[in-house]
Amino acid sequence: MSSVPKNKTELQNAITVAFDKILVDYSTIPAVISRKKAIVGNVKNTEISVGDTVAYLIGWGKLVLKWHAKKSQGLAVDFPETGYKWNELGQLAQSFHKEYQEWAYETLLEEFKVTITNILTLIESLDNQKLYGEPWFEKYTLGKMIQFNTSSPMSNMRSKVRKFKKINNI
Repeated sequence: MSSVPKNKTELQNAITVAFDKILVDYSTIPAVISRKKAIVGNVKNTEISVGDTVAYLIGWGKLVLKWHAKKSQGLAVDFPETGYKWNELGQLAQSFHKEYQEWAYETLLEEFKVTITNILTLIESLDNQKLYGEPWFEKYTLGKMIQFNTSSPMSNMRSKVRKFKKINNI
């Protein structure tokens, strides 16, 4: 999706479209090569696997859910995550890869589906005012923070996954 979502409906659509597209690509990759490291990683001079790209998307999706749950309870949130600063996102990405490295590819895809379903359920429970009418983190709205960490990285990872598919004749 080329335009940036500006309301609840556009956000739901952006996530659904990006999710549906990347899921089609993921479903064509044989599990046997899902851990082959051949995709440019988030840290300079590193390579990651297709499975790692799924872990990355799960990790960020779960962080969005965690942020919202904590803020909703009036608790402090360590953005982006406890132990990481915004200039350490590569290391945070690597922590997601490590967390899910032993998971079977099919299980990763199921967890990804559940995570995105939970995010869409969260969005459905909120109105435009909560999503786009007020700053939620610094100058960013909740809708923008969700988009930054769901549809945007899904589109980015999809281009990497498609390149992997092309190189591997899938």
